Parts: sequence; structure tokens; C-alpha cells
Amino acid sequence: MTIKRIVLIGTMLISALALDATARAQVLKGGIDDLNGIPEATLASLPNMTPAIAKAFVEKRPFATITEANAFLLGQKLTQDQLAALYEKAFVPINLNAGTNEEILLVPKIARRMTIEFAEYRPWKTTEQFDRQISKYVGQPETDRLKQYVFIPLDLNTATDEQFLTIPSMARRMLIEFKEYRPWKTKEQFDREIGKYVGPKETARLWRYMVINP
Repeated sequence: MTIKRIVLIGTMLISALALDATARAQVLKGGIDDLNGIPEATLASLPNMTPAIAKAFVEKRPFATITEANAFLLGQKLTQDQLAALYEKAFVPINLNAGTNEEILLVPKIARRMTIEFAEYRPWKTTEQFDRQISKYVGQPETDRLKQYVFIPLDLNTATDEQFLTIPSMARRMLIEFKEYRPWKTKEQFDREIGKYVGPKETARLWRYMVINP
């Protein structure tokens, strides 16, 4: 085998490994809209919503957790059964590494035992880890459904464009801004810099998906 061919094969292997690492690092799965980011008109068209409730909801958001959003919507005279139907279309995603039992149990049709399993395998690092561990209990189809309701925070200093683009309803232009200010050091820095481009509400929504690892 010639040196040129060896170098070519080595390059191909490195590229394949890099692509595989990116795929394994994909930490969010689309499908369910983010209640904090969905347009007001779209929100008003979802099950059991009205234009008035949608308007009030948008004025109050972003909600830090689904439990806060749920409490607000209950205050709008919606029942928990009505909200369960809404949550099949839109939800405030749960941080897999910090979500409470109360948050987890608001996922429609979720088995109560998932409150134990979600906590047992923390810290979660990849969706492959989630697939491997959770599918043991509920099978892959249900695991895929649950992935629509959860996320693993992205490290602001190391996440790739592909990873950032898994954030629901995120403007592509933010890819430039996320990388421009590296190394990120504090939430206050994020609020200050990103707030210049999208305002405080969207900045707060985006921060939910982030972490700055030591």
C-alpha cells in the first residue's frame, strides 16, 4: 500500500469519526413545539387554546419550567386533561439533568417510573445514552416519543452548529453570535451579549438550553 493511499484512508477515518461524534452529541430532538417560542397565532390554534389565553401566555413567557407554564394555564381555567392534549403538540422541554418529578409527570402518558429512571442515569450526556438506558424499560418507539420532551444542555464553549440548531425555534444567525463571544464565562455575559440581538425574553429562553462547563 502506498503512502498516499495510507494518508487518504487515515483522512477518511478521521472524518468519519468526527461526523460520528457530532451525531452522538446531538442532544435535542424536534417534534414538539417549545411553548416558550411558538408564535402566538400558532399557539391560539392548538387544542383547547383561545386567542385570549394565547395572548396572555405570550405576555408572561418565557416560563422557566413546564410546571410554571402549567400553573399559569390552570389559572386560565383550563383543566389538566385539556392541558394534556395541548402538551401533545407543545411543551416547555425538560432539562434531563435537572428536571423535577413534577415536571416529568406533566409529559403526556408518561410512566411514573420514569421519574426514577431519568434521575438514575444523571448526568446525561448524549441521546445515545438516553436511547440505550430508557429503551430497556419502555422500548424504542416510546423512547423516541419521550425524547421530544427533554433536552441535555449544550456547552456554549464547545457545541457545534449542528448541536445548536437542535434548539427549537432558534434563528440561524445566532450560530455566529454563540461562537463570537467564546470563551463564555458567565450567564451575565450571555444575557448582555445575546440580549443585544434578540432581546431579554428570547435570551432567557435560549439560556435554558445552555451550560458553561468548567
